[in-house]
Amino acid sequence: MTAILDEIVAYVQFDDRDRERLLGLRTNLEPHFPAIADRFYSALWANPGTAAMLSSPAQVERLRLTLIDWMASGLTGVFDDEFYEKRSRIGRRHVQIGLAQHYMFTAMSVVRTAYLDQIIAMYPPEVALLVARSLDKLFDVELALMLRSYQLDSEAKLVERERQIQADRIAAIQTLSAGLAHEVRNPLNAARLQLELLERRVKRTSDDPKLREPTALANQEMARLGALLDHFVHFARSPDLRRSDTDVTALARNVIDLERPVANVASCELVFDDTTGVHANVDAGKLHQILQQLIRNAIEAEARRVTIATRADDDYLYLEVTDDGAGMADAVRARVYDPFFTTKDTSVGLGMSIAHSYVAMHGGSIDIQSSPNGTTIAIALPR
Repeated sequence: MTAILDEIVAYVQFDDRDRERLLGLRTNLEPHFPAIADRFYSALWANPGTAAMLSSPAQVERLRLTLIDWMASGLTGVFDDEFYEKRSRIGRRHVQIGLAQHYMFTAMSVVRTAYLDQIIAMYPPEVALLVARSLDKLFDVELALMLRSYQLDSEAKLVERERQIQADRIAAIQTLSAGLAHEVRNPLNAARLQLELLERRVKRTSDDPKLREPTALANQEMARLGALLDHFVHFARSPDLRRSDTDVTALARNVIDLERPVANVASCELVFDDTTGVHANVDAGKLHQILQQLIRNAIEAEARRVTIATRADDDYLYLEVTDDGAGMADAVRARVYDPFFTTKDTSVGLGMSIAHSYVAMHGGSIDIQSSPNGTTIAIALPR
């Protein structure tokens, strides 16, 4: 049983007495299920909005049998994994066909009214009230689970919209970066050539080191500018994914081994939680760069300990990098994926932007949880 179902059942205070009443109601109502189903679909046919979604009498008959099964399984009062999955499946199907949420309530009202009509006819008033209350709890659980599908769909669309906005923003800056790098590279190369000619002339005319120092300094600054342009060019490229079956555990171990000398200098311990071998169909090169960026950021956050974990289920690969550093301020977290945003004097501010774009290319997501006790960055990639 899922945690959400546990929470809903506890919240409506459904107990064994409710279950006993529903089982008794099921026995009494079972002969009336076909008539209730007919009443339900008569109401659907009478409404233009719902009638438009019913394609044929054959479809209605299939749905009618499904409704009868739904009534029978609900009145057992058993809230297990099967119950959760069946109700969630109904909710997902309603989302897929574009059924508006208010139809969920109106449809449930039709069934509820049909049940109450039978309850009033079958039970004395004082018992009917108790049975009706137990029924209301059941229907509240049913609606909560089916409406959860709409919530999850809305959350997924919101995440996708935010991901697209970020991707569009990065694409625009990539175009700008490519143009800037191209425009700067040509005069920079010309300046390097002229500086090289000047150095040769200085060497021919004088051995005075004071004359050579300015050219050496200019060379260093040009080299630094060239490295910066290389960052721009790398950021501006949008290489296609090259997916392959990848041993993620081995890849993570390799990245950790590469970063361990950096961690040792910073007195930081790298810990790999590799309880199981994990494979996924991903771009190994991009995954390597993502993980390396996250580990390097954690080390630079002055963490004493960084834990890297990999795991997977049938659908997703999960990577987590957790550090015990000082945490990330809200203002920093809000801009952490913005190109050229950095809190470090020696950083260009492209690492997390590139990592985010690679995760987005995989159709994955990044979640950051941070506090004064440390930061956890969790990545989920479709396997």
